[in-house]
Amino acid sequence: MAKVHPAIAAVQKSGTQKVKVAVSDIDGILRGKYLHVGKFMGAAEPYPNGGFGFCDVVLGWDMMDTCYDNTTVTGWQHGFPDALARLDLDTARNVPWDSNVPFFLGEFVNADGTPHPACPRQTLKRVLKRADKLGYQVMTGMEFEWYNFLETPQSWAAKKGVAPEVLTPGMFGYSLLRANQNRDFFAAIMDEMLAFKVPVEGLHTETGPGVYEAAIGFSEALEQADRAILFKTGTKEIGSRFGIMPSFMAKPHQPLPGCSGHIHQSLMERGDVGKKNLFFDAKSPRKMSKLFESYLAGQVACLMEFGPMIWPTINSYKRLVDGFWAPVKPTWGMDNRTASFRVIAGSPKATRLETRCPGADVNPYLAHAALIAAGLYGVEKGLKLTTPPITGTNGGAENIPRAPRTLIETTRIFRESKIARDMLGDTFVDHFAATREWEWRQWLDAVTDWEMKRYFEII
Repeated sequence: MAKVHPAIAAVQKSGTQKVKVAVSDIDGILRGKYLHVGKFMGAAEPYPNGGFGFCDVVLGWDMMDTCYDNTTVTGWQHGFPDALARLDLDTARNVPWDSNVPFFLGEFVNADGTPHPACPRQTLKRVLKRADKLGYQVMTGMEFEWYNFLETPQSWAAKKGVAPEVLTPGMFGYSLLRANQNRDFFAAIMDEMLAFKVPVEGLHTETGPGVYEAAIGFSEALEQADRAILFKTGTKEIGSRFGIMPSFMAKPHQPLPGCSGHIHQSLMERGDVGKKNLFFDAKSPRKMSKLFESYLAGQVACLMEFGPMIWPTINSYKRLVDGFWAPVKPTWGMDNRTASFRVIAGSPKATRLETRCPGADVNPYLAHAALIAAGLYGVEKGLKLTTPPITGTNGGAENIPRAPRTLIETTRIFRESKIARDMLGDTFVDHFAATREWEWRQWLDAVTDWEMKRYFEII
């Protein structure tokens, strides 16, 4: 008799009548549903019998549920049929704030069971498979900064997108006072996320009105991306219980710092998770192994070719302002927070790369895929660091070009990138580039409050 997966056994034992399932759309927003337990049991069966239908519009519309008019993988021309979603039973967890309902993440596959080329989770798995062939296990940890507002969906709709009320006033980073003023919300994030299998290593107030920062526990890269997307959704669901609306926009306020989505990375030997950090070399003056240097050189050399995967929205580029913490050039430095690539080199356990370019608005699967792909490119090509580390605030980076300032610029670079196509596949590159071009077109058509304030009376 076939062995029952522990997650299936747990669902059966719980006596639940429903199970919650979700997949990531292109923008990193979880789209999901509740399944009757009987339907879930069928969906959880092994290939070729398992899986369930999920309308492929999830990969064919934007975050406002408006269908793209320029994609070929999915669209009106295909009639938006069901795609096959398969559940990853190893993602099993229970939702503490939703009566402990069982929860599973899924991903899209083709009819023959092969990975769907436009699925964000499958895209990351494609890159990780490449690392696996090289003999490496990728370990990552993600940090998020985000603003919290005293709003509900109804109150925010009534305000028509203007003047949200911040949770707390002033610039007060690392404030125990501010944390205590909202201790129930603070504690719920720490405690309920842990019960949700999303361990938060640290949580504190950041500099900015109502801004928090959380660091998610280090793990294998796919698990980390799962944790990261669940953290964003879970924080919003927890916040609503307290009348708080968290926002992971990259730059909600022009005069204030933006919100980051830093990703820490290291490599270990395949099958040796937690034992040997291949980025550490005690004999190196910088404690950096040759592997680490090549991985970093890959990101320095070509991460800009993956630009829209780390800066995916119009608003992402408003964060890239000189002097506002977000790095604007592909620079690296030793424990330097003004660099795009911060080398943290110390103990064998702690040595790692912190890539500080991404904002909080990323799709965690795609941001991970971009960073790891760029790093692996450096490893495969044996790249060497050709520029010295910057000192202070971009000291030595005077001749390094800054990152593009618009989504359409990075999208055009991405579309033409041979490296991105090799690492991610032509179908994904073409589809994702089309979705970013769509996003840019929506911006071009929009009439903003900046235009009204600047031109309405004077012109």
